[in-house]
Amino acid sequence: MSTQAHKNVYQKNFSLIAAFLVMISITLVVALVIAQRFTETYVKNEFASRKLDVLEQTLKPYNDFFQNRIPEITSYQGFLDSASAANYARSVFTDYPFVKNIRYDEIAISSKSEERTPGNAMNISVKSVYEYQPQNNGGVVGRRLPRNADEDDFSRIAKKLNYYIVVADTSRVPNQEEIYSTFYDVKPSKISYLNIPRRQEIKDYRMLQKGGRASAYYKQNMMTFMLDVYTIKLRNTHPELYENVSIQPVVYDPISADNGEMRTEVAFPGAFSDYKLYFKSAPNHLDDEINRRFMPIAGIVLLIYVFLVVIGFLIYRNLNVNLKLFKLQYDFINNFTHEFKTPVSVIKIAGSNLRGDGELSERQRKHYGKILDEEADKLNELMNKLLSFTQIENRSIKLNKEEINLENFVQKYINTFSIKYPDFKLDYKVEGIHHFYTDPVLLGSIFQNMIENAYKYSNPGQKELFIEISYEKRNIVISFTDKGIGIPKDELNNIFKKFYRIENQYNQNGSVGLGLAFCKELANFMSGDLQVKSKVNEGSEFIVTLPYEN
Repeated sequence: MSTQAHKNVYQKNFSLIAAFLVMISITLVVALVIAQRFTETYVKNEFASRKLDVLEQTLKPYNDFFQNRIPEITSYQGFLDSASAANYARSVFTDYPFVKNIRYDEIAISSKSEERTPGNAMNISVKSVYEYQPQNNGGVVGRRLPRNADEDDFSRIAKKLNYYIVVADTSRVPNQEEIYSTFYDVKPSKISYLNIPRRQEIKDYRMLQKGGRASAYYKQNMMTFMLDVYTIKLRNTHPELYENVSIQPVVYDPISADNGEMRTEVAFPGAFSDYKLYFKSAPNHLDDEINRRFMPIAGIVLLIYVFLVVIGFLIYRNLNVNLKLFKLQYDFINNFTHEFKTPVSVIKIAGSNLRGDGELSERQRKHYGKILDEEADKLNELMNKLLSFTQIENRSIKLNKEEINLENFVQKYINTFSIKYPDFKLDYKVEGIHHFYTDPVLLGSIFQNMIENAYKYSNPGQKELFIEISYEKRNIVISFTDKGIGIPKDELNNIFKKFYRIENQYNQNGSVGLGLAFCKELANFMSGDLQVKSKVNEGSEFIVTLPYEN
């Protein structure tokens, strides 16, 4: 009944742990699936949004050219000539390879009627036009063009300048919006720029518009930059997302192929507005990035899972230890009760017979007295063993050492047990040592338990024990070798546990499981150790090692 109860408790505990493991395993799978899908969605969203980073880095040289290098023309204040314009063009070609050629227009503003140009209210005209192209050796080649070579670009800039002079606020410098709308003219693959006049010059130009200062003459410089978008260096700052980045016309639309390829695009601004950056990646390319980002998340989830499994294992181990402890205590109470019950019953029977009305012969009286004495000794021995075990565990006793003669010491126990068990074959050998300084009572307890166990756990006809004492490496080694039933290999680590009993036919009549545990504690208390070697059905060898002291 009790065994079945133990099994039921164990099954319930195991079921609880199994349910816990199943629950966290399902949670792990769900968490991994959610994390993988979240990572996949996040990477795809980045594929659609990170293209702006690539565009920004790719256009960095162009933006620097547009915002910083082109406005340098204003610093010449309209006094550029063909030579200085060539030097400026050379620096631009060196720093910005996407500029394929530059045109320089020398513009005159005056009130002379012979220089009037249709549509120019204040006589804005082109005096000369030069074109500059880069050479492979880093130089620049220039040539003069007809005055009407830039007529369209010049006309647009002239109209903007005329309008700006009319509306300009000469009390301040022009803001960026006014600069971009008046002095820049941005067309596909082409940028024209007119140097910004000073405030006094704007006032003078306004007077010219009104017909004043007839003899005035002013110079302006206009440069037109021809750009080649395909010479811009692509800077793919996110190769983990974009397998291929290319420049395509804005109208480019490839034939769709159902291969799962991811694509996106972003248009260039300004002079490159006819073109776009075109991005594409094969499915396995994005899958690699998804897996790369997913692995740390999966690792963290697995660590949490392992942590929970360890907690579950610790809970299970605790329950298992508690169950074993409960079983040991249960068996101890049963066995201890049985050990007490037998002598108590015998004592009761003998006492009843002594108290009986019938007269007892001298022989019967002595017999019952012997029985009472033997059973009382058994009870006393059991109580002393428990008390001694507790004292040794708590280190509440002291060693009382004295010198002993080992041969006499062993012979005494052999004589005692030969009388007690006539069918017990006992022999010994003492080699290399004769005297030993130790506690004879504690050592005697080890001998008594070892000899009792050797007799108890041997089959009839094989009850033999050989005791060998030797001196090895400043230690006394005492070996107890029997030909008993042996100990299973998987039980060798358990036999020295308090209250632990191996289930076999020799333990059916009661055993509290203290003998070997008591011997182990005694050996440790005496600064030694107790080891065992055993084979089932062949016998066991218990080896006690104690430090030698003179």
